[in-house]
Amino acid sequence: MSESKSLSIDSFMQQFQLRIEQVLHQHLHALPADAEKLRTAMQYACLQGGKRVRPVLVYAAAKALAGNMDNADVPACAVELIHCYSLVHDDLPAMDDDDLRRGKPTTHIAFDEATAILAGDALQAMALRLLSDPNFKIAAEARLQMVHHLAGAAGYEGMVSGQSIDFNAVGNTLSVAQLEKMHSLKTGALINASVLLGALSSERASTQQLDALQRYGECIGLAFQVQDDILDVTSDTATLGKTQGADQALNKPTYVSLLGLVGAQNKADSLCAQAIEAIADFDENADALRAIARFIIARNN
Repeated sequence: MSESKSLSIDSFMQQFQLRIEQVLHQHLHALPADAEKLRTAMQYACLQGGKRVRPVLVYAAAKALAGNMDNADVPACAVELIHCYSLVHDDLPAMDDDDLRRGKPTTHIAFDEATAILAGDALQAMALRLLSDPNFKIAAEARLQMVHHLAGAAGYEGMVSGQSIDFNAVGNTLSVAQLEKMHSLKTGALINASVLLGALSSERASTQQLDALQRYGECIGLAFQVQDDILDVTSDTATLGKTQGADQALNKPTYVSLLGLVGAQNKADSLCAQAIEAIADFDENADALRAIARFIIARNN
């Protein structure tokens, strides 16, 4: 991405990380104080920082189509609410039983299990409510498509099935194809939805452009998980902000366990290249998407 024509990827991500923090803060603090402990837990689950890759992808996809960034605020918020809900539930003792998230106690540790479950439930519903709000001033057809894609990514066709497959794969041997299917659902579906929601927010996307962006999203969604598997082996708890080696400790199948470290790194590189190739026909407005693909496989947490 040319410095003379656009922001560096670090500047782009910082700009939109700050923007989504403000949007999340606005919506979460606007909730009525009818259940104060629950509201505080929702804020805790969402306002603890993080890479914010999914909402940044919403903005980058909107930019790729010369969209209005104001129209991307609600879908960016919605995808991050869904992501945060999934992390709260994934961390529960009945699932991954994690004590740390983003370097701080997980929501069920900071509060309690019942509150964490309810916070996740409320965050999921809040995401869909924001997208369907009549005050969200884009065409109803585009909003309906957003709800459809996000609900699909969050539900049986996406994260929930992926988490179920992951949960039942502990201690078992999966093929690379089976592992790829699991992660395309568990991690890739929401990342892919983030790209599509950003494109739809522009109200300018052609069918061909949506198809290309979907291919891009599928590739970076898998690349993100491959890099997570690599970092589970090569990084440390302080850098990750969560327990390093957790997948190994649980005897979970990973790209590293199936392909080896070098093989997993080669897989990540290949997926990044495929993602960038998928949007080869887009102009320089898509440079942020290209840079994010590279960032995903270069990150250290």
